[in-house]
Amino acid sequence: MNAPVFSFTDNLDMGRVADFPILSRPVRDKRLAYLDNGATTQKPQSVIEAESKFYLQSNANIHRGVHWLSQHATDLYEEGREQVRLLLNAANSKEVVFTRGTTEAINLVAYSWGRSCLKAGDEIIVSGLEHHSNIVPWQLVCEQTGAVLKVVPVNEDGTLDLSVYKQLLGPRVRMVAIAHVSNALGTINPVVEMTRLAHAAGALVLVDGAQAIAHQVVDVQEIGCDFYAFSGHKLYGPTGIGALYGRYDLLQSMPPWQGGGDMIRTVSFEHTTYAEVPQKFEAGTPNIAGAIGLAAAIRYVRDIGLDNIAAHEHALLVYGTEALQTIPGLRIIGTAPRKAGILSFVIDGIHPHDLGTILDMEGVAIRAGHHCAMPVMTRFGIPGTARASLALYNSREDIEALVSAIGVAQKLFGVER
Repeated sequence: MNAPVFSFTDNLDMGRVADFPILSRPVRDKRLAYLDNGATTQKPQSVIEAESKFYLQSNANIHRGVHWLSQHATDLYEEGREQVRLLLNAANSKEVVFTRGTTEAINLVAYSWGRSCLKAGDEIIVSGLEHHSNIVPWQLVCEQTGAVLKVVPVNEDGTLDLSVYKQLLGPRVRMVAIAHVSNALGTINPVVEMTRLAHAAGALVLVDGAQAIAHQVVDVQEIGCDFYAFSGHKLYGPTGIGALYGRYDLLQSMPPWQGGGDMIRTVSFEHTTYAEVPQKFEAGTPNIAGAIGLAAAIRYVRDIGLDNIAAHEHALLVYGTEALQTIPGLRIIGTAPRKAGILSFVIDGIHPHDLGTILDMEGVAIRAGHHCAMPVMTRFGIPGTARASLALYNSREDIEALVSAIGVAQKLFGVER
């Protein structure tokens, strides 16, 4: 390819690629260029070993056993909670609830807080950039309570229309639920300002941090949000584990949303009393190994430094943006001034699904479709996009492989370059 004129400096020791065993395997006899990190990130050896070591040396159920293995497993699990607290700069580890991921964390708030606090005519604000996981739970709660969903519109460049947001913040708004970073476009929303405005109007704020947590420093005290949700598998950790940060006083006031073992204090047929936060929201045997793997992933990114990761990915984003803009017929969807490492685009004459299939034959892994953000696609009048999403192990070589593979696709479809 003809690389764009850009002074690129690797901000990371790219030897880190060697930390991820899967990146050394070929795909379809090609070098793997893994650019589907918005869907899930690959796992470093340290995370894989942490989970394996737990099952090999420490496996037991937690919190309820008096024997050594149970107490040891409990300590490892609770150390995972402390690692999440450190990552988010939460004030107290009791403000961290383990969940299966962002989706379950948002559902927890929607069902526990929403069903107990909302009434007919109350309003919930979401944005036009949201993942379905931050739309559907609120719609379900609105159907059950009579609350009303309001939507902040999206500008042509993929930013939110904050003037409309301010107008929507009326006296009936109870919750604002917004993405920190758009999974479909990469837009970084001004969550600090939006939280401040929401609080001034008397509303609570939940931030969906799924696409932010691995790519920048997240400080829930600086943001000021009431809830923050993320998934471990987008943070180089295991699948099936994530966390909800919630202000302690709010979590204390919310009823349980699932019943079972470990979330109770006493049980009788007449009455049940519940455990303290956060156990109140962690019914049953949790994903113990997942929490331990997540702790290893957090240590990994904190060791590198999230500021360093953000700088590296931003440099790659600039490089990739300039490279894609040299391709005739290609249009980038989402050109916000503040973006995370997501390149979402369409190409004249090639459906995104077809493009994704051809790129796969060239060893380039991207995501194609609506990205669980169908309202975004409707806003831009397209069925979907091709999405290349970046991580700390990506390089200019991956961008060059992407551009080269797009050229192959255009030749196959007879599209002139």
